[in-house]
Amino acid sequence: MEASGIESIFIFVSGATLLIYSAEKLIGYLVGAANGLRVSVFLLAIIFTGIEFDDIFLGVALNLEGLGGVALGTVLGTALSLVGVVLALAAILTPTRVNIPRDYIALFALAPLVMVAFVLAAPLTALDGVLLLGLFLLFLAYVVVRESGADKPVFRDPDMYERLVEAEEGGGRSFSDEMPFAEVRELPGWAGLGLAVLALAGLVIGAATTGIGTEGVLEAYGIEGTVFGATIATAVLTIEDIFLTVEPARKGAPEIGVGNVIGSVVFSVTGKLGIILLAGGSIAVGGGVLGWHLPVLVAVTALAAYFLYRGYLRPWHGYVLLAFYIVYWAVSFVVFGTVPVED
Repeated sequence: MEASGIESIFIFVSGATLLIYSAEKLIGYLVGAANGLRVSVFLLAIIFTGIEFDDIFLGVALNLEGLGGVALGTVLGTALSLVGVVLALAAILTPTRVNIPRDYIALFALAPLVMVAFVLAAPLTALDGVLLLGLFLLFLAYVVVRESGADKPVFRDPDMYERLVEAEEGGGRSFSDEMPFAEVRELPGWAGLGLAVLALAGLVIGAATTGIGTEGVLEAYGIEGTVFGATIATAVLTIEDIFLTVEPARKGAPEIGVGNVIGSVVFSVTGKLGIILLAGGSIAVGGGVLGWHLPVLVAVTALAAYFLYRGYLRPWHGYVLLAFYIVYWAVSFVVFGTVPVED
């Protein structure tokens, strides 16, 4: 192996290790903060994992460099991979019961349609950016009001522990051993929130380092091929969301993972695109976006919303979503020669 290749592998492994560690810690700290502050885990999941800071920086940089089409691709690529890969893998690896309010599911399903309305009036301008960012802030305000005004806020931390108590009584397991994130449950709320910020910084650094390492590995060993490279790039740049969705379900808190997917999709097609437009200027929209990529996003998101509405994430749901995503990539390369990716 060449030295540069070994160094790239080391960078990749180091970044992935930091990513995994930070994701697990972030999940725990969010649960601890929700318990201490008596606020909704779902709301904290949207703020801390739905708003993807690393993706924002990438999209703004691309648009500032005149690569508006690629920046728009990061918006579509993120939303599509969240549903077709992240949620699909969560259903396959950790099938679970989910209890999502219908209004949240409806907002999740309708979010891509909002983007359709703006794309029809392309090019996208800074004014569109203001409106899109405003729509995300309205969504966030709605969640805040709904969660704080309800008698029993959705996904509040004690709900998870109540389920585990019932499981303990039925199976004779130790509650302290089976309870997820027991070590952070007693943390003061603001302490958990501060630690969550540190874990979030670790996520951003880990994601960036993993991406750099992957690029170096591909270059050092001459790995070529558009399909292969794009698939690797997308997998690496969505690995953070995979951990933030699968790991909570594995530990008995699927609400955090679902909040990550719903929040990320809504943010991608509203707030993220809005910030990119405000920071980098207008974006011209190619015909393939409205004729293919965006309709696929609308359809796949609607299908995922239906699965969530049914109250369960089952393995076959994941296989269906993943199959749709694979077909989407195949058709995109054959017909259009490219797909929205996050790199």
